[in-house]
Amino acid sequence: MTHLKIGNATVARAWRTYGVLPWRCETFKFSTDPELVGKVTDVVGLFLAPPENAIVLCVEEKSQIQALERTAPMLPMRIGDTEKRTHDYKRHDTTTLFAALEIATGHVTGAVKPKHRRQEFLAFLRQLDRAHPERELHLVMDNYATHKTLEVKDLLEKHPRFHVHFTPTSGSWLNLVEVWFGIIDRHAIRRGVFTSVKDLNAKIRQFITGWNVRKHAFMWTKTADEILTKANRQPTSETRH
Repeated sequence: MTHLKIGNATVARAWRTYGVLPWRCETFKFSTDPELVGKVTDVVGLFLAPPENAIVLCVEEKSQIQALERTAPMLPMRIGDTEKRTHDYKRHDTTTLFAALEIATGHVTGAVKPKHRRQEFLAFLRQLDRAHPERELHLVMDNYATHKTLEVKDLLEKHPRFHVHFTPTSGSWLNLVEVWFGIIDRHAIRRGVFTSVKDLNAKIRQFITGWNVRKHAFMWTKTADEILTKANRQPTSETRH
């Protein structure tokens, strides 16, 4: 800032005063779904005012979870020192976690499978059928092709108590199970050490069991209008050239 004859401290104070954070950068993505308004209104309405005597389940799969084994034992955290682990690791195979989050209670029905094809998704839907007998089920899902195959549509037609609600394209953040995926990733997967896929699957199941003991409801707060207003917001920059 020599040519302006001001020091770094002056610039820093101006940044703090006006809330300017030049070192931070965020991404954004607009949904081009022609049914954006209808889908957002449908899903958010389901969260804010769920049907009586029905269960709302947010359904999704977390694929390509890799079992990573560090090449040396991890050194635990000590007073005045951080946890340490080797930068290199041995890659084992991957697994896919299918999960259905019941938003009213936070209970998670899960299954780990080697792939995430229609066969595995059909098996998971049948698992949900057994887990919630004789109840109306409202399933919130994204637009992944596996969710819309002829076999899946046929199964849903044979189970009229299943009601599917699709999130808009590029709108997976509307699916609350994504929040839970973030939780299991932080607490059980990202920092884990897994000697095999079998070991990884066992620890995922163990986490789900523990989660269901201490589960809590997932509360949605924003209305559809608030979301749509933000989604259709105009550029805020007033820069003139």
